[in-house]
Amino acid sequence: MNKSKQYECTVIIDGGLQDDAIAAAMELVNKTITDKGGVIHNVLDVGRRKMAYLIRKSSIGSYAHIDFEAVPSAIAEIERVFRYEENILRFLIIQLSSPLLEMRARVEKYSVMLGSPEDQVETEPAAAAKK
Repeated sequence: MNKSKQYECTVIIDGGLQDDAIAAAMELVNKTITDKGGVIHNVLDVGRRKMAYLIRKSSIGSYAHIDFEAVPSAIAEIERVFRYEENILRFLIIQLSSPLLEMRARVEKYSVMLGSPEDQVETEPAAAAKK
């Protein structure tokens, strides 16, 4: 009856830590998900960014985005571990519904064909210089 569902998790780790401590916190996040029966599909390490407001007197956070699959009963246990880890400033786990997954597939399909806006901005000055 417990069927795996798609989830995504965004984690903000204290950016004031050394690189080794941030890597250890990310390893804890990945290990927690896999220990609770989850299967990680993709991890996007965004890196250190300035936060919009202070969280626990910290203004810089290291952001990571994880796509994984798990049974719904494991999510509460994963959140409990994240809540008590002092190096994790914030986290958000959401379940990906089928309409959202379909929309993502469409966006990925068309964004690859059209390219991103950053690619177009970089090519425009080069085209103007050739004229």
